[in-house]
Amino acid sequence: MRDGERLAQLEARDSGRLLNDAKAQITFVAEWFNYYAGLADKYTGETISTDQKDMLVYTEPVPVGVVGVIVPWNAPLLLMAWKVAPALAAGCTIVVKPSDYTPTTALAFGELLSESGLPKGAYNVVTGFGPAVGQAITAHPGVNKVAFTGSTATGISVGKSAMTNLTRVTLELGGKSAQIVFEDADIEAAINGIMNGIFIGTGQTCIAGSRLLVHESLHDSLVSELVARARKIRIGSPVDSMTQMGPVVNKIQHDKVLDRIETAKLEGATVECGGGVPPGLEGWFVEPTILTGVRPEMEVAQEEVFGPVLAVMKFRTEDEAIALANNTKYGLAAGVWSQNVHRVHRVARSLRAGTVWINTYRAYSPAAPFGGFGLSGLGRENGIEAMRAYCETKTVWVELAGSTRDPFSIR
Repeated sequence: MRDGERLAQLEARDSGRLLNDAKAQITFVAEWFNYYAGLADKYTGETISTDQKDMLVYTEPVPVGVVGVIVPWNAPLLLMAWKVAPALAAGCTIVVKPSDYTPTTALAFGELLSESGLPKGAYNVVTGFGPAVGQAITAHPGVNKVAFTGSTATGISVGKSAMTNLTRVTLELGGKSAQIVFEDADIEAAINGIMNGIFIGTGQTCIAGSRLLVHESLHDSLVSELVARARKIRIGSPVDSMTQMGPVVNKIQHDKVLDRIETAKLEGATVECGGGVPPGLEGWFVEPTILTGVRPEMEVAQEEVFGPVLAVMKFRTEDEAIALANNTKYGLAAGVWSQNVHRVHRVARSLRAGTVWINTYRAYSPAAPFGGFGLSGLGRENGIEAMRAYCETKTVWVELAGSTRDPFSIR
């Protein structure tokens, strides 16, 4: 990929995401555009059979128009691609508002799109402070759709603003995703999935598996192994190839994460490892943190931390595990670890989450819809469903009989 290294370097230096992660995400960006380029001429309408035999009825998808795209700082380019690729494939034009903290790759990507021959004005970037610029986009009568990824509180504000003009919205918001480990799980696979779920991206992902629900028979041994591995995580510069976990994005987020940990301690949680700032490092670093003794009503079990903090809770029965997992206002994702094929399907069906990963975590495809229940958002990104979000459906009726009709009859 000609420009992959440059884009990955920009992403890593702008957001603090590991360079290796950024490189992987750049390949995903290419996959998303390739998928929707292939889908662009295949997303079509249909001919509809009705009881009126002298009528031909068909539908056709029509581009919704101008799309305002508002993306966060944690995975700026990838989350932008999730919106821009299907919107362009549908025939829409784009106005991107990147995060105040990470605008670089949206601008760099615009240069590449211009070089590729995309018509002038099809892709536009507006930078600036979030509330002012974001409000100008979401409330503008010339914007026909808003696609937003970010916090639930901001998403609700975006939705209210868009409704002033009945602008349609897709909102991909926060999460408090549970990873459920049953007594018959493949423990090694589960540990790898749990580590991936909470410490990748320094926990700054909406689908972070931030709640670990573990069967009581495994609790002590599983926590012990997780603690041992968490303590070995190499923390440092995101552009160092040996680093496994980088900093959080800025001081605001740094202080927020540490405050959540302190609140958890005050509420009675036990810090098994981490809980503070790693010694000897300059920057907005937080230690990989594992908390036990967490109760469902605690802040750390209910509110999104957006940092490398894992809240562990025990369960005894399958029903209890499901109840704990669903005890949240969010519903973005969940992980289930068990080798019982009947159980995993039962549990997946019972979980209120837009994505359920079974014996894996953090798997994506441009073909698979992604989105959440509850306060995790509205609508779906990716797959054919994303194309629907960027189109209006037009229904066309064609009279075939050629005869004069009675003007006072509807048939």
